[in-house]
Amino acid sequence: MKLWHHYHTPTSIDEALALLKQYDGEAQVIAGGTDLLVDLRAEEGAAFHALVDITAIPELTTIDVQESAITIGAGVTHSQIVRSSTLAAQATCLVESCGVVGGPQVRNVGTLGGNVAHALPAGDGTTSLVALDAEAEIILNGERRWVPILDMYKGPGQSLLDSTRDLLLRFRFKPTGAGEATAFKRIMRPQGVALPILGCAVWLRVDGDTIAESRVCIAPAGPTPLRASEVEAFLNGKPASETTIDEAAELGQQVLNPRTSKYRATADYRREMIGVLLRRTLTLATKRAQTGVAVPEGVGM
Repeated sequence: MKLWHHYHTPTSIDEALALLKQYDGEAQVIAGGTDLLVDLRAEEGAAFHALVDITAIPELTTIDVQESAITIGAGVTHSQIVRSSTLAAQATCLVESCGVVGGPQVRNVGTLGGNVAHALPAGDGTTSLVALDAEAEIILNGERRWVPILDMYKGPGQSLLDSTRDLLLRFRFKPTGAGEATAFKRIMRPQGVALPILGCAVWLRVDGDTIAESRVCIAPAGPTPLRASEVEAFLNGKPASETTIDEAAELGQQVLNPRTSKYRATADYRREMIGVLLRRTLTLATKRAQTGVAVPEGVGM
């Protein structure tokens, strides 16, 4: 079965946009293709007139580190992120989440932008980008601008962008500073379909023995990624202690309502796992913030 008729590898953003305009909705942007090609094969008879591969555009395939912001191109692969010592130290949760995506072959070609563009609420990279309070640079309806990462999601599998006309370019977020740290953990089915039951990413700023500020993302717990705002409000200003973490985990179990999924787990089991994940990530992020030492855990190479 033929999935496309023409394949283009533009080397600039302008060239990619010109191709999308030329095909007028009959071309599809592709990066690693680890999601897109599976979807195309599943849709019998579906074929695009052309695919526009953005992985030859330098601006979309580089990691730029500045004191005020880290910028990651949408075409940067999970493996590139895992290998970055800067990201390991200053965006640890992102390395931890990208390091558990698929196997080595998938991580070598799959991209962070593809993880977001596919718009599924369970995306591992997405979960960490939310905790990092990232922004996405996009070209939407011909206009280039930055938007909050959560604005990229309109529903399960429904992106803000039309991937036959628009482009996702880059992500940016602030690197962790003194007293700040992140962590990511997820729980998978032990066998069968390789889907996460739940993932959790947290960002903390600790001032002495107090949690001064927090960001928490648990997914999938709704049709789109979301911040656990009630958990964050509870944590802010509380002692950085085991008691606080236990109470935050219990609160998370009360206020978050994951549904039963035949592919993932029952709602009751997933609610229990919310407590497990919050305890693990908050404990780890607190330790990292207090010691200034962050070494990614559970990362595949």
